[in-house]
Amino acid sequence: MNIDANIVEIYYFVDDFVKEYSKIIKNACISSNDGKKHRNKPSKLSMAEVITILITFHLGGFRNLKHYYEFYVKKHLLKYFPKTVSYNRFVELQQSVL
Repeated sequence: MNIDANIVEIYYFVDDFVKEYSKIIKNACISSNDGKKHRNKPSKLSMAEVITILITFHLGGFRNLKHYYEFYVKKHLLKYFPKTVSYNRFVELQQSVL
């Protein structure tokens, strides 16, 4: 399967899903006002981009996520994901997306 040919289409589907999901979660969650300041720095990669990378990893038949991210996404898919982060940060973002 040619990942490059379908990556934009996958991203649009995922982005639409994330927008709808975010609206539902925002309305359903209870905010916690515990008086503490919380850091809310936006990530360089959006939630939709992280999910798209994970989907293309599984569709591409790769075995190792780290190898895929370091040697394929950061080199060959840079035009689609210009603000890539380090692999360790990507793993953190992956956990928050799940």
